[in-house]
Amino acid sequence: MNPLVLIPARMAATRLPNKPLADIGGKPMIVRAYEGALASGLPVAVAAGDQAIVDAITGIGGTAVLTDPGLPSGSDRIRAALEALDPDGEYDAVINLQGDMPFADPGLATACAALLHGEPTCDIATLVATEADPSDRTNVDVVKAVLAIEEGQRHGRALYFTRSTLYGDAPVWRHIGIYGYRREALTRFCAAPPSPLETREKLEQLRALEMGLSIWAAVIGEAPLSVDNPADLEAARRLA
Repeated sequence: MNPLVLIPARMAATRLPNKPLADIGGKPMIVRAYEGALASGLPVAVAAGDQAIVDAITGIGGTAVLTDPGLPSGSDRIRAALEALDPDGEYDAVINLQGDMPFADPGLATACAALLHGEPTCDIATLVATEADPSDRTNVDVVKAVLAIEEGQRHGRALYFTRSTLYGDAPVWRHIGIYGYRREALTRFCAAPPSPLETREKLEQLRALEMGLSIWAAVIGEAPLSVDNPADLEAARRLA
């Protein structure tokens, strides 16, 4: 398997405008995410929705592709960047890292790649962690993964994803929004319209499940910090 890491980023975040260029310890957030991804040892590029993001990455000698700012999702953005960077299909898998996770462990990218390699039926790989707090169970901003997984196993097939409260007292799996796609699965996914469950839950991975694509999830130790609002940004600055 020959994977490429792509990091989608755009300036028009509603809760934190110009988020990719937010300063964290003297570096733009997208630069921190890019440099962290390089530590995985995999090839990395940024799929940028704005020229300012391209300039930030190329300014450190990195690779970035300017994509249509009107693309509806990060998945569409990475597919556009993939076609621009690799029209001949050298890369048969894509790891979609998030530009707003500036301190993500580079092992998260390789974990997705390993899951794609090790599970022949896996079309899309993703990650989960145990809940950080019992309040996660009722928090609609925390996406929960429902997995077919035995106790002690480190990966399992995803049955569903939801923002809703799950029944019962058992801990829940907290979904981490990092994905690995087989190239043909990414192409099929982006060609399909939003599905009913995707629209209802506002979770695009449900489109993949409704299409019949197989999603598998690997268990990681802890969810990386995701910068979604000013409070998250201040937390990130304290870590820098």
